[in-house]
Amino acid sequence: MAERRARPLSKNLRKSVWRRALPPPQPPAATNPAPRAEPPAPEQIEVVSVVQAALYRDGVRVSSPATLADTFRELREEPSGMAWIGLARPTERELLSLAEEFDLHPLSVEDAMEAHQRPKLERYGDTLFVVLRAARYLDAPEEVDFGELHVFVGPDFVITVRHGAAPDLSAVRRRMEETPELLKLGPEAVLYAILDAVVDGYEPVVAGVQNDIDEIETEVFRGDPEVSRRIYELSREMVEFQRATRPLVGMLHGLMAGFAKYGTDEELQRYLRDVADHVTHTSERVDGFRQALTDILTVNATLVTQEQNAEMRALAEAGFEQNEEIKKISSWAAILFAPTLVGTIYGMNFEHMPELRWSFGYPFAIALMAIVCTSLYVIFKRRDWL
Repeated sequence: MAERRARPLSKNLRKSVWRRALPPPQPPAATNPAPRAEPPAPEQIEVVSVVQAALYRDGVRVSSPATLADTFRELREEPSGMAWIGLARPTERELLSLAEEFDLHPLSVEDAMEAHQRPKLERYGDTLFVVLRAARYLDAPEEVDFGELHVFVGPDFVITVRHGAAPDLSAVRRRMEETPELLKLGPEAVLYAILDAVVDGYEPVVAGVQNDIDEIETEVFRGDPEVSRRIYELSREMVEFQRATRPLVGMLHGLMAGFAKYGTDEELQRYLRDVADHVTHTSERVDGFRQALTDILTVNATLVTQEQNAEMRALAEAGFEQNEEIKKISSWAAILFAPTLVGTIYGMNFEHMPELRWSFGYPFAIALMAIVCTSLYVIFKRRDWL
């Protein structure tokens, strides 16, 4: 096999490199004499984001280069080898060097730089570009943390670009190195292992969310006032979880559709089908969680409405009882007011006043008071005010 040679940069990436290579514009020289030059600052050390790079031959690690340049050189010297490069939040310069060496498509490199991409699978010639959304459940805050992973899979290389804490690719590398018969199947086997790790990472999240939903159901029927906020926050996480899992179903079916075209190993086909089954099951569980949260939110709203109606009914009953008491008080006040009115009229001290010296005046006043009070009592009794 001919020695592996570096491929030229594409036009867009070449322009980007030349823009960074040009020196910055210098300001016009000042007319005043220049001040004394300061001593040069110490050169800053560039932080390298390469987590781990390794070269494999027939499923066995043959070297662990310390830098990307060493990895490129050793891969050229080992035509039958495979490079597995792991990066965590790489710099633009590192991605451009990878693009130059492996002839990565500018669009895929741009996606890896910007992150915040939806899960997808795209082919650029003989290179496969995969975007995955990993997830992990945080017990203390009871929330789901999402990470993003970009994978470049070529004929003799695998490049992983991780944005976030999940997934733990070091465990994936250990697993593959412990099974060299699987690792020697090539870059597609590494892609399977990464997919399997991402999908397996969903299981603790599913278990944690199921536990949260059980707790929320208890809080709803207990009348916890903070449960509505918790339902809303968990619903938002389930929307994000759906966006991470649902596209994987189509992605894996796309991979399976290309088994014959790209000559995928039969054993590897079985493994990928197993991952597809797990993804389908997880996606269905997430859909069920979202529907359950929608139903719980509806039940909670119904319970809150019933509680409010009960409170309004209690207030209405209290107001009715108060109104009845007011009616009774008003009725008795009117009854007592009638004799007071008659007594007040006959108690006025005018000299010329009719019936003032009448011998039947007192009995008439008493009778008049009794008649008025009895009449008012009968009227109020008929109207159920007494």
